Amino acid sequence: MLVVETIARIRREHFIKGKTIKEIARDLKVSRNTVPKVLRSGETSFEYERQVQPRPKLGRWA
Repeated sequence: MLVVETIARIRREHFIKGKTIKEIARDLKVSRNTVPKVLRSGETSFEYERQVQPRPKLGRWA
């Protein structure tokens, strides 16, 4: 999950300082796929929610 400060820094590095996606990903230690995702969207936080919660391996016996 990305925090607001990281998202702001990604945008600042790209739009103000003119860094490439690869440089930003390397400096901030985030995926190269994450950087364009942040730049394209107007979101201030990214969260992942599962559609279906997987059951534990022991299932009924736990």
